[in-house]
Amino acid sequence: MFGISTFCLHREPLPDALEKISEITGFVEIMDDGPHYIDDAEILGNYSFSYTLHAPSRGVNIASLLEPIRRASVEVTIGSFDIAGEVGGSVVMHPGYFAWEQERSQAETQFFRSLNELSVAAEDRSIRFFIENMGNWDYFFLRTPDELDMIGDAGFALDVGHANLNHCLPEFLGTTIDHFHLHDNNGDKDTHSPVGEGDIDFRAVMSAVRRHDATAVIEVETFDGVIESMEKLKVL
Repeated sequence: MFGISTFCLHREPLPDALEKISEITGFVEIMDDGPHYIDDAEILGNYSFSYTLHAPSRGVNIASLLEPIRRASVEVTIGSFDIAGEVGGSVVMHPGYFAWEQERSQAETQFFRSLNELSVAAEDRSIRFFIENMGNWDYFFLRTPDELDMIGDAGFALDVGHANLNHCLPEFLGTTIDHFHLHDNNGDKDTHSPVGEGDIDFRAVMSAVRRHDATAVIEVETFDGVIESMEKLKVL
């Protein structure tokens, strides 16, 4: 069963988005950010979905050299852990970034500090969390497979669109993967296009999904694009 990210309906209130998604799947990933940010699990209890939550990312940086920002970013992420723990879900999160190339080593130290704190918090709540690879944006961690050692024992969420932007999707598909984000592009912009509208080889992607027995979430920009993508993925 494919999961659907609420990203495709982020311009609509979350209850409306969940009602629409409930018509096509029983597995949803809450984009816990922007209009769909939630700070408790109450609304999720109204549905019988299996859940993942995508922790807030737009204003969060768990690798920040500014210690108050790093601590606050961890606290915000743990808020998603709390909700996931209440609904038996898991959490996807971003690895953070460094503002200046000269600060990369220090930012790595901050990332590892945050990762240790998050690992303890996840264990306390009996949840799993996955760290997602980033697109072709300067200064973000985890853009290529050679950085996977950074995440230690945390799970890995492969965003196939982001990997395509860095021209290393085949290499990522050969690694250990726990969770997938599925969307397409032409290798230049992070368009979150429907499957088949870019140049990603989704036969290879779906082979990896089955091989890893991993959860897979369609993360395209529009609801119509979700329907289109589901139909194409079902036959691969």
